[in-house]
Amino acid sequence: MIEKFKPTWQVKRIYSLTPEELRKAGIKAVLTDLDNTLIAWDNPEGTSELKRWIAEMRTAKIPVVVVSNNSRPHVKRALSHIELPFVSRSLKPFGYGIHRALKKLNLNADEVVMVGDQLLTDIWAANMAGTKSILVKPLLNSDAWNTKINRFFEYFIKKRLVKKYPGAAWQEEIK
Repeated sequence: MIEKFKPTWQVKRIYSLTPEELRKAGIKAVLTDLDNTLIAWDNPEGTSELKRWIAEMRTAKIPVVVVSNNSRPHVKRALSHIELPFVSRSLKPFGYGIHRALKKLNLNADEVVMVGDQLLTDIWAANMAGTKSILVKPLLNSDAWNTKINRFFEYFIKKRLVKKYPGAAWQEEIK
């Protein structure tokens, strides 16, 4: 049961992922959650670090697609300054949005990674869809009310994951 919440990797920040390490892991595209993973909710224009990372991925021809549970208008507005393709109303933790993104990219599940800051939505959805996953630390310590509920339950899930997989630790890169 607890395995459905286990990420493939735990990396501190999405911005530390490099094209080289992604390719080495067989990754051809990055699917990412939006809020608190890719962008901080209080910085809709994105940081210079975010823009540098997206440029690096574009140069390396590694597509980045946002897979978000938010509405289309919210995601479109949030991404207006960084112009990324997206799947809104993805229904995470179900694999629906990830499958839509795979279809857009014309890739198989084993060729992408889903990156997110929540076990109960992002990682569970990746495992449901059969993709690799990366759990990242949230960019900010503050969350929307519904995410606060998820974080409460995640606390107990994380304790069980640590007990079952004691070697899991935050990394600087995927290994």
